[in-house]
Amino acid sequence: MTIRHLKIFIAVAECGSMNTAAKELFLSQPTISQAIRELEEYYGTRLFDRLSRRLHITPAGQELLNHAYPLVSQFDQLEHHMLEGSKKDIIRIGSTITVGSCLTSNILNDFQDALPDTETYTFIANTHIIEEKLLRSELDIALVEGEIHHPDLVMVPSIQDFLVLGCAQDHPFAARDEIRVRELEGQKFIMREQGSGTRALFDKFIKRHNLNIRISWEATCPDAFRNAIIYNHCLAVVSVRLLERDIRSRQIRIFNPHTNELKRSFSLVYHKDRIFTPAMDTIRDIVAHYRQPDWLGNIPVGILSE
Repeated sequence: MTIRHLKIFIAVAECGSMNTAAKELFLSQPTISQAIRELEEYYGTRLFDRLSRRLHITPAGQELLNHAYPLVSQFDQLEHHMLEGSKKDIIRIGSTITVGSCLTSNILNDFQDALPDTETYTFIANTHIIEEKLLRSELDIALVEGEIHHPDLVMVPSIQDFLVLGCAQDHPFAARDEIRVRELEGQKFIMREQGSGTRALFDKFIKRHNLNIRISWEATCPDAFRNAIIYNHCLAVVSVRLLERDIRSRQIRIFNPHTNELKRSFSLVYHKDRIFTPAMDTIRDIVAHYRQPDWLGNIPVGILSE
């Protein structure tokens, strides 16, 4: 079994067809078929079921695929490093949308100050997509707002965060110091998309309190949240860090739950088999400096109570 076998196997698994994989790899179909047959003979198990002229990966094939991605990626990195050693090192950093909107730029600036000769690549998406990228070894490390459950990924809580209820200054709630949870019933909300860590945490809150809210907007863009709150009189429950600019300018009024149920952490996540590099160590050290939001001391914050 060779790296070439694994690259062919990955292409067939992604294409679902030996013919398509052959075209993508510029190989003949018999060559592709022989490589898959040799893998199946080597491991003594079927990797694909052939049904209705299409290949369907078996459980054994899926297990091999999960291991093949990081192996091939690490081999390609080795080839790149050894053959093009004169080029700069690179670290691939993932961020979820909230983190990417309010922290990633500062973290990257600090990183460039610490390691100016290391290049960075940053990918921003929701927690679910970042998890997939880490499993496929397309990212080295990530800072996420949601929960990661895959056993091959290590999750280290690193930055404290909490969700707040936000409304515009001309919303009826804004003049009050306290709002009860039951008063959210029937209110118009902008929500994050499914797959978001923020959405998952707020969905738990809604279910726990048996609330029936009106979802008027669903969005990923932070500016969409800002506009929906300020100009469309929507409520939102999002990270306090995401609304920092408008909270400071008093355009958005926030309410903090009196319980800890909307507190969370942003976590550093990486594959359990990933070997830590000096660049990854530097990211971990920098993130530690952002543990607490230190600007809330002089901001009037209301209470969201039972």
